[in-house]
Amino acid sequence: MKRKTNEKAPERRNFLRAAGTVSTLAVAALTSPLMASKAEAYNPGREETKARYRVTPDVKAFYRTNRY
Repeated sequence: MKRKTNEKAPERRNFLRAAGTVSTLAVAALTSPLMASKAEAYNPGREETKARYRVTPDVKAFYRTNRY
């Protein structure tokens, strides 16, 4: 029995490989200017960084025993 060889398979593979490479390069080229901008740090301010609970003796005892 003869095996049929699919001679178009390598052509199809090369085409799909090239299409994937081109699309990857296009996405990289479009996103690189967006990622090159200077990063800005977020400043939470005093209101967001203040303590949220009162330090009572039981809270002190909890942290002293658990060593947090």
